[in-house]
Amino acid sequence: MFTGIVEGTGVVVAATDDDGGRRLRLSPDVTFEDLRHGQSIAVSGVCLTVEDYSTDEQWFDVFLAAETVEKTYLGDVSEGDRVNLERALPADGRLDGHIVQGHVDTTTTVTEIERVGDDWFFEFDLPEDVAKYVVAKGSVCLDGISLTVADRRESDFTVAIIPTTYDLTTLSEKSVGDPVHVEVDVVAKYVENMVSGYADALQ
Repeated sequence: MFTGIVEGTGVVVAATDDDGGRRLRLSPDVTFEDLRHGQSIAVSGVCLTVEDYSTDEQWFDVFLAAETVEKTYLGDVSEGDRVNLERALPADGRLDGHIVQGHVDTTTTVTEIERVGDDWFFEFDLPEDVAKYVVAKGSVCLDGISLTVADRRESDFTVAIIPTTYDLTTLSEKSVGDPVHVEVDVVAKYVENMVSGYADALQ
């Protein structure tokens, strides 16, 4: 489990296609002293497993299965691209964002970027298949970042970005038309499932 509180970014230093998927070698810009084989790490919101690593040279390898390549934009990243990184939440850690699984629901695109004072407002297309889970003032995870929906309209939604989030994540490198991973609040899915079961029982 993750929280959507990005620890830092990493640069893709190698990207190679492999049988059934793709491998990425990532170099984080923060020190991960406890890297180990089998560790879960969110890469721009996608939960992946550390296959190999070097704590001395500060890099680690992850494998993208065919489904991950198909459902995310990580299949298109190349050497030099940057990604957001977050290690899994320890059992005694603080849940400063919201519950994030690292299971991307879909991708969307940036439709507008506006700076207002020190803050930024990012607008995104609202994919129809996840629209019912996105509500004003609710939580949403975009590229692994826990954010609050500032405004929600029929076909798009907006989030407000504070300077710290803008500076410490890849949002500062996004432009209109760029892809973004979306993971909706899993609590909303559980509520939907329970309510639909109750409604079915009443029929």
